[in-house]
Amino acid sequence: MSIAISSEKCIGCGRCKTVCPGSLIKLNDDGKAYIKYPKDCWGCTSCIKECPVYAIRFYLGADIGGAGSLVHTEPDGDILRWVIDRPDGSRTEIDIDRRESNKY
Repeated sequence: MSIAISSEKCIGCGRCKTVCPGSLIKLNDDGKAYIKYPKDCWGCTSCIKECPVYAIRFYLGADIGGAGSLVHTEPDGDILRWVIDRPDGSRTEIDIDRRESNKY
């Protein structure tokens, strides 16, 4: 499992670096985030949820049924929208109400 960070979208806020439990995300000389060791990514998605500009996407490999899809989140008030972009151009959105996510 791994993430992909778009240096074009990254604003250099460093929020992803702060929340990465494996300390895998670094900032380059331009202040843009990158993942130092992609193969060591745990797939926790903490960085994806923290990125305010959707510059980080989680790669869903074929081994877990994702066939190369990329996932990112888009917060909308109490809703956290998980967006899955597939290689064929199709998109699925899953809305999670944060008020209900830890209810059980």
